[in-house]
Parts: sequence; structure tokens; C-alpha cells
Amino acid sequence: MKPLVLPLVIILLAGSTAVAQTAAGTSAAVQTGAAGDADLSKAERAAGWKSLFDGKTPSAWRAYRKPDFPDKGWIVEGGLLKCTAGGGDIITRDSYSDFEFAFEFKVSPKGNSGVMYRVAETHDATWKTGPEYQVLDDAGHAKQPSDWQSTGALYELASPAAEKKVRPVGEFNEGRIRVRDNVIQHWLNGLKVVECRMDTPDWRDRINASKFKAFDGFGVQPAGHIALQDHGNEIWYRNLRIRDLAAAPAGEIALFNGRDLDGWSFAPGGEAPFRVEEGVLICAGEPTGYLRTKAAYRSYILRFDWRWSPVTRRTGNSGVLLRISGEDRVWPRCVEAQLQHERAGDFWNLGGVPMKTDAGRTNGGNTRARLNAERAPGAWNDYEIVVDGGRIALWVNGELVNEATEVEQMAGPIGFQSEGTEIHFRRIRLIPLE
Repeated sequence: MKPLVLPLVIILLAGSTAVAQTAAGTSAAVQTGAAGDADLSKAERAAGWKSLFDGKTPSAWRAYRKPDFPDKGWIVEGGLLKCTAGGGDIITRDSYSDFEFAFEFKVSPKGNSGVMYRVAETHDATWKTGPEYQVLDDAGHAKQPSDWQSTGALYELASPAAEKKVRPVGEFNEGRIRVRDNVIQHWLNGLKVVECRMDTPDWRDRINASKFKAFDGFGVQPAGHIALQDHGNEIWYRNLRIRDLAAAPAGEIALFNGRDLDGWSFAPGGEAPFRVEEGVLICAGEPTGYLRTKAAYRSYILRFDWRWSPVTRRTGNSGVLLRISGEDRVWPRCVEAQLQHERAGDFWNLGGVPMKTDAGRTNGGNTRARLNAERAPGAWNDYEIVVDGGRIALWVNGELVNEATEVEQMAGPIGFQSEGTEIHFRRIRLIPLE
């Protein structure tokens, strides 16, 4: 199978660690070596991905605090954006608040660079307002994998995971940065290496303990530019792609209007154990059943947030029913994207739907997620479900956790289970893919 970004590239392997993902994007999948928007799949474009470099011209970039691209220090060479030093940092022409940025980078011996984000042009350097994804020749600088100055680190603020894998000088690495609802996440070569929040006392403490304490506005900008750093070394970038997570993609449909249950019905019947409070859809958990859309959908991207009650923090079971068919009963024939605590991202095949999953993680109708990406009870999580023809991919909090192929293709309603425990939903949106 070709690498797939909806975070951006995925590769299927055998065994319990079946899915490895590259960083080219979060969640429909982008192929390595591609340059411009024309190389994005229909699903990727629908999910909001766009290219920031087409391999020919750096038109999406300009010099920091200047209107034009530098006339020295940065060149386009062989389809790559190369820093030759002396041109200063470059930034995106557009600004972003919540976003997902995927990129590939190659360092020279002892090379040093970085990707800053939410950069404001209020100081004389990008790093004085924007947190940094570190890009470095770790070996050349004798850095340990978990050093806070090493590749993938949130520079000086959060060390990367010690189990990270960095490719050697001369080879490209895949990076991905995701900022959503004040949560920062860094990935390196398919592994999440950093996650922290920007809206907590801990974040302020990290800043106050660092050199960034001296710079007004550091790490608190609500939006800003993406920056590529010129640190005086040769560095190469390619496959620069971004999606604006604060903007609704073209064609997006709000399945839940935040006010009432218009467009939904409860199955198998009776009074629905769902209510709306302050824009949140709250499921009481009893009676058992599912809230289903009145409309049917075949290929789409479904996005929503969920959490267990922030008051009780009691966890339990629920799920999302995809391509429901046949009789409305408990439970109907469908593919279930699991929401059970610590099992979010499992598949359940209900009713014998034809589909192919990783045999090493499958037992009967259940295919376990490759990892548990759920946050602590009471905290919001985000789910992105790509139902694209015969493929279904599940992304939990930016992590690709499961995938099925050769899935039976048919239109059907979407359902949210009531299964014994209070659970909350919000921002339920759908992007049609046909």
C-alpha cells in the first residue's frame, strides 16, 4: 500500500504495532515526495490540507518583518526549500491559531534549525514569541534523545520522548505540529514525542523557568505565523503542508446545531436520553440505544469532540455507528468506532460487515486500536473518522489508531450510542467526500 495525511501519511505493517504514520498532516494522509495541492488526495483537500511549497516557488513565505522573500540565504533547489544561511528566518504569509503543520526536513552535519509557530512580529526574532519545534543534528551536537534541545523537542519547555527515532544526517525526517484547543503536540517520524497544554499554570511555570521569560508575549499569542529558522547552517525542507483547524473546510455540514436534536432520531424508539446544555450534547447513558442521523451518508469525514462527565469523571462505554443498515435495534448492522474508556479507536464489526483489518489485533468482531490516545476523564478528546469508499481510518487526538480496508460500501445513518454512562459530545461535523 502506498503511504497515505489526514494526519498525513500512514503505512500498514503486520503485528500489534500495525500502523506507523508519518507527519505529513493530521488525518487524511499525504504522500511523501509530493509538492503541491495537485498531489493531495480528494479526502486531504476536503479535510482542509493545502501545500505551503510546490517545489518551485516559495510564494507562501516571506522574510520575517519584511514583505518579500529573502534575496539570499534561502533558495529553491531540486524541488527543495534550502536554507544556505544569511537570509534570516522566513514566515508564512498567513497566520494561524489552531492548525496542523506537516513537513519534512534534512540537516547538514551539526546543523541546527527550528519551526516556530504562533509567531508575532513584535520582537527582532521569531523565537521571542513563538514556541519552537527543534530541528537539529542530535548526534553532531552530542544530544541525548530526551534532551530538551534535541530534535522534536518543544525547545527549552518540553523534552521529547526518549524512544523517538531520528534519521541520520543526509536523510529526511518527518515532523508534524498540531495545536488545537490550547494543546500542543509534536510528532517525529510517526511517533508523538511532545504533548502539553498552553492554558495552565504549568505552562506559565515552564516559561518563567526559561530564557523566554524575558520576552513579552512569548507563548501566549492566540494566533501567529509559522516560521522556519535560519540558524546559520544548511537545512532542507520539503512537503510543507498545513490545515487551519480553526476554519471550517468547504462543504462542511454541522450535524449537531448546538441547540436541539433537529435532524436526529433515537433508536430503537422511545424518549431519547440525550439533552443539550450550552452547546453540548449530553447522553445520560440510559436507556440503551443510539441517536442516529435521519440522513444517510456513504463517504465522508466525521469530526467531533467527546468527554466523560467533568463532574463525576465516571468512565464507561459508548461508540459511533457508521453505515448503519437494516433494522433499527440494539445493535444494528454497522461498523462501530469504539469510545469505551481506554479503548477509543477500536473497531467493532456488528452484523458481519465485509471489511479487512489487521489480523494481529483482531479477535472475532473486535480490532483493537494500536494505542490508547484518550485523555484523562473529564477532558475533551477529538475524533476524526475518515470513511472514504472502502477505507475507514480512525484518528484520536491526532493519532492514527486504527484502519480498515475493503469495507462494504453503502450509504447509512450515523449513530451515537447510549450505553450506560454519561458522555458529552460537541462540534459534530461532517465533510462529504462525494
